[in-house]
Amino acid sequence: MTKEEVIEKINAVLAEEFEVEESVISPEAPLMKTLDLDSLDLVDVVVLVEENFGIRLKNSDFVGISTFQDFYDLLNSKLGN
Repeated sequence: MTKEEVIEKINAVLAEEFEVEESVISPEAPLMKTLDLDSLDLVDVVVLVEENFGIRLKNSDFVGISTFQDFYDLLNSKLGN
């Protein structure tokens, strides 16, 4: 899966799960604020990533993640892209 495919897929999954328009999701947008996430919602994000990409994330993986681009970079690094 290419970096672009990862971004397209995670945007679609997050938009559906957290009921936001995909158009509000952009690389520079703040992840937590855009999706209206609290720390408990991160568990849902971890589960979605595991189900859709087959990779496990830990809470510590989210340290320093503030934008969608940070999140994309995390996913791509875990996927070896």
